[in-house]
Amino acid sequence: MRTAYIGMGANLASVAGPPAVTLAAAAARLATLGRVVRRSALYSTAPVGYTEQPRFTNAVIALETKLSPFELLGALLMTEREFGRDRTNSFANGPRTLDLDILLIGDLVLHEAALEIPHPRLAERAFVLVPLYEIAPQLFVPRHNVTVAQLLDRLRQHSQGDANAVVLVDGDAWHTTEPKAR
Repeated sequence: MRTAYIGMGANLASVAGPPAVTLAAAAARLATLGRVVRRSALYSTAPVGYTEQPRFTNAVIALETKLSPFELLGALLMTEREFGRDRTNSFANGPRTLDLDILLIGDLVLHEAALEIPHPRLAERAFVLVPLYEIAPQLFVPRHNVTVAQLLDRLRQHSQGDANAVVLVDGDAWHTTEPKAR
């Protein structure tokens, strides 16, 4: 089994409820794909790209799974649909009920049209790096040849404070489900 690190985000209510509740329900759903072994806290973040939308709630989970990368991607896309995401009628960086991204899977490097691992924008996104750092600071990131901690340090040095704009959230629904990192 390999460990997949999954980025999670939402800024619209889903069938499960508001974003924090959606992420908790989605984490429980992802536990059916393997075993959730670590989970970051929830973070509130400003939208990237299209800014005329609500703030996002983000987290990262570590999932031990036997699924291949493409099987995992298919399961994540199905989970997004179950929570009301319609990728065909949305636009890049727009509001969404649930966004699930494969960030890393062990030391795998994959560059296919439908899937790139590590995630191609991992090093640019504080809303992913901050929660990933919380649960796996010394995780080696192939292709970048550094740890998560080093990637986050680089981002903080070059982003003029943007990396510090990720705000910890106290999410009661999140704390009552799957294991937390600590």
